[in-house]
This record gives sequence, structure tokens and C-alpha cells, in this order.
Amino acid sequence: MTELTTAQEAPPVQEPSWEERYAGSSRDICRRALLGLAREDPRIMCVDADVGGLESLFADLPEQYVNVGIAEANLIGMAAGMAAAGLVPFAHTLSGFAATRACEQIKVDVAGNNLPVRVIVSHGGLSAGHYGPTHHAVDDLGIMRLMPQLTVLVPADAFEAEQALITSAGHPGPVVIRLGRGETPLVHRRPYDFRIGRAVTLADGDDVTLVATGPYPVLMALRAAETLAAEGIGARVLNMHTIKPLDEEAVLRAVAETRGIVTVEDHLVVGGLGGAVCETVAARGGCPVRRIGVPDRFSDRVGGELDLLEHAGVTPERIAAEARQLAGAAR
Repeated sequence: MTELTTAQEAPPVQEPSWEERYAGSSRDICRRALLGLAREDPRIMCVDADVGGLESLFADLPEQYVNVGIAEANLIGMAAGMAAAGLVPFAHTLSGFAATRACEQIKVDVAGNNLPVRVIVSHGGLSAGHYGPTHHAVDDLGIMRLMPQLTVLVPADAFEAEQALITSAGHPGPVVIRLGRGETPLVHRRPYDFRIGRAVTLADGDDVTLVATGPYPVLMALRAAETLAAEGIGARVLNMHTIKPLDEEAVLRAVAETRGIVTVEDHLVVGGLGGAVCETVAARGGCPVRRIGVPDRFSDRVGGELDLLEHAGVTPERIAAEARQLAGAAR
């Protein structure tokens, strides 16, 4: 008789690398995180303005998914009703449409009632520039940060997008999470304690401070800091992933400890990060602030995000030049 042998032990499951775990666009990572939360909490609802892909992702949770079609005002109104009834809705649409087509509903139904609606917007800034000016969402942060009680988050990469979504689930009051469209390089190579309203120092320096928000602006600020370091200029880099509430303490430390501030954003130079930083600096005692963003004029240019940012003057070279002037002028 042939002896029976025990089955060999299965090899251990290989954990994915950091790059593998966060491969893909920030919106894909957010969707995956949302599905995980929804499996654990039946109160979580995915409300969709027909952005594509969510219907198949939530196929196993049909009672937690609603597609309202391309009707952004209805999207927000329905999500507000769900939140008032005790559910936790995550409403998905494009950033430009949330800020303009559904502006009244976000203002009155959501922010006005301080309801825990999470508005997940993609195609922020110039990330959908290939569709033309109708999809240039470069006024969205200015509009959203004017809403009382509304928290506004702009993750720098897929890891931060995941953390922002998970953290928002337990956050009191309404939240907007602004994402891009396609995959962008990772900023973070290891986990950290993500907290709403707390900026992340990515590089130290005591000459100038670069305050950036969003994937490409943060990456550009880091590249500019490397260029400046080679010239003997210490540039502090702050990843301001929360536009509202702004980390005023981090800004005021920059005022006290460095010679000037350069803000960088994929947004108009008015109303967004630069405006928020200038308000803080002016109110508490100042230092020079240079704002780098999209010029305050209408653009009919069509192209990719990086091409449009370069055309707008949002580049590492421009950041370094502005910082260089601030450091030199103060010496």
C-alpha cells in the first residue's frame, strides 16, 4: 500500500510592495477603499452621477449603490437626504460639475445643514484638460472653501487619497475630496499618520517655504527644493493636503522661520491655496508670498495636464526662480 503523505505547506502569500499596492490612479484607490468600508458598514452608500466603473465595483452590494445619472444637483440632494436619514453617503462626480452645476445643493443642502456627505470629485484642476475648457476645474477649490463647515481635501498621491477617504468616513460634517484623473507618481514611500488639517513637511529648510497642494504641484515643489539645495538655499516643502481648515500653525511657522513663501497649485492663483495662505499671513503678520498657479483668465487651450500646467507657468523652474528671489532679497 502506498503511504499517504501530508500535503505540503502552502508558500506564504507574498505581500504586495508599496508601489504595487498603490499602483493606479487616486480615484481607483479611493474606490477600492470605499468598497472595503462599505462591506463593513451597511450605512455607507455609494451615490454615482454615472462617472463609470462604480456600478460594476458595487455589483455585490446593490443595496448600497445608487446611480442618479448625469444629474449632479440630484446627486447632492439625494446624498443630503441619505445623510439626514442616518446613512453615510459618498457622492461621486467630476470636480468642475460639483463646484458649478451642484454649487447650490452643496451650499444649501449639505454645508448649510452640516450633513456628513462626502463628495468625491475627480478630474480636478487641469487633469481633464484634454476635454477642453469645459472640464478645466481650476475654480473649484475657491468655490468650495467658501462653504461654511465644509472640509476640503486635496491628496498628493494614491496613498493620501486612500487615507483621506478612510479618515473622512468618521469625520463630522461634510467633506470634499478632490482627485485628479489619471495615475500620478507617488509622493510618499511609507505610511504616515494622515490627519485632516495638518500639513506634512516633506523637506526641511530655513530660507524659503514652498507650500503645495495636489499631486503635480507637490512633486514640482520637491524638485524645485532639490535644485535650490544644490545652490545652498534651504527650501522647506509643505504638502498642504487640506485646503480647509488650513494648517495655519504650519504657515505661521514658515513666516517666523523662513524668509518668504511660494504657493503652488493646479488652480487659479486667486481663491485657492494661494489665497488661503495670503489671508493667514496678512492677518497674523507677514512675509512675502509668491503665488504660482493658473493665471486668472479664461483659457481655451486643450492638452494634457502637465502640458497645460507648463503653459500656465506652473513648473519646477518657475518655483525655484521665485524662491531664489525671495531668499536673495532677504539676505
